[in-house]
Amino acid sequence: MKTYIKFLINLFNISLFKVFIIFFVIIFITNILEQVEFFKEIDVGFFYLVFLSLLNTPSIVFEILPFIFLLTTQVFFIQLIDKNELEIFKYTGLNNLRIIKILGTYSFILGIIFIIFFYNASSILKNSYLLIKNSYSNDNKYLAVITENGLWIKDEIDDKINIINANKVDNEFLLDVTITKFSKNFDILSVVQSKKVDITSKKWKLFEPNILTDTANSALFESTFKSNFDLNKINGLFSNLASLSVIDLIALRKSYLSLNYSVIDIDSHLLKIASYPVYITLITVFSAIIMFGIGYQKNTFFKITLGIFLSVVIYYINYFLNILGTNEKIPLILSIFLPLIILSIINFISIIKLNEK
Repeated sequence: MKTYIKFLINLFNISLFKVFIIFFVIIFITNILEQVEFFKEIDVGFFYLVFLSLLNTPSIVFEILPFIFLLTTQVFFIQLIDKNELEIFKYTGLNNLRIIKILGTYSFILGIIFIIFFYNASSILKNSYLLIKNSYSNDNKYLAVITENGLWIKDEIDDKINIINANKVDNEFLLDVTITKFSKNFDILSVVQSKKVDITSKKWKLFEPNILTDTANSALFESTFKSNFDLNKINGLFSNLASLSVIDLIALRKSYLSLNYSVIDIDSHLLKIASYPVYITLITVFSAIIMFGIGYQKNTFFKITLGIFLSVVIYYINYFLNILGTNEKIPLILSIFLPLIILSIINFISIIKLNEK
């Protein structure tokens, strides 16, 4: 590897480390405050709150990784400009386009490394964090999971424990449902079977239920069932996909399909992960082009402020398009790749102009 490439990569690594640590500390402190609010009525030690914050912080850092790279690139160029090293490179024949290629290629490699190692590690920590928080939550006595055998729900209500299994999900309906009611001592009280259950509210509507008890077997046209769950709550239980590794996401997707459950959120999450290296590369190139454009013309405060402003704008554009994709207003693939296409076009046009100077 040529000496100037090593120098640029080392300087970029140093810049990335500085920006990464700053964001990690800010998010970590914010998380501690969040834990203090959550545990304000529960007696736990401060170091326990610190531990929980450490578990949760990496997954949030991963979410904002593209913007960390954007600011990293700015810090990288600020250091080059302040020491006049950018001018020295120009005198030695190293043009702007060559520097952008080096940064873009290296960012793409780092993006792959972050997905393979950092994302999967952060998802494991996030999962542990959610399990611990759930043990202190009022919802701890409620549980819902999706397996190859369908949707399973444990629900405690009115001093009874209900184990619910549904083979399929059809919009707001559970299909082929079996509800087994237990006492607190886990003695079976009754078994209810229904081909179709409306779960739009917490007062479920059972169609043509068959109720089995020790003394009777009765079939009804329609009945109701009180639950702590409704459609929104069940959907919300499976919304934190950041707590699942790539392998777990693929396995969950398979289980969703077997249940006829929507896989749009999982597909969106997987596509975002897969496109992350490209996204990080384009953001790095975009930031480099901006820095070449404003160079010596503006002070450091302006450059950093511009970087934060652009980060916020790009974030909300991505967020808005992602909402449209998961709500099926636009094709899911388009919602993920449209921002990348727009960034690619902007970068391509800007590089042509930059190369002409």
